[in-house]
Amino acid sequence: MDRPVIRIITLASLLAAAPIAASAHKLTVFASLSCEAVLVEAKFSNGNAVQQGEVRILDGQSTLLTTLPIGEDGTLSVPLASVDHSEGLLIEVDTGSHDNYWIVTPDDIAKSCQS
Repeated sequence: MDRPVIRIITLASLLAAAPIAASAHKLTVFASLSCEAVLVEAKFSNGNAVQQGEVRILDGQSTLLTTLPIGEDGTLSVPLASVDHSEGLLIEVDTGSHDNYWIVTPDDIAKSCQS
């Protein structure tokens, strides 16, 4: 084969593999509630917990309330009394190379306090 054909085949192979590589490290964020706290969990699509990163807690108007480090087990517990959650919360997790978020509505918080 001549060089242009080899280059085209190589480029096509790399482009075909790109979506697989890009999704291999997707970050999943989940938040569960008790009436006292919101537990944030972050892990990669392969199941590995995030070991380093920051969690930004924003109110329902997207105003930053606090930024906290995530634990080495990929979790963080945020006491609801420590943040204004009256309009819900936006929880963002950023590892430096990946980020994602979870929305907690005021209704979610109210339901967690009813059980």
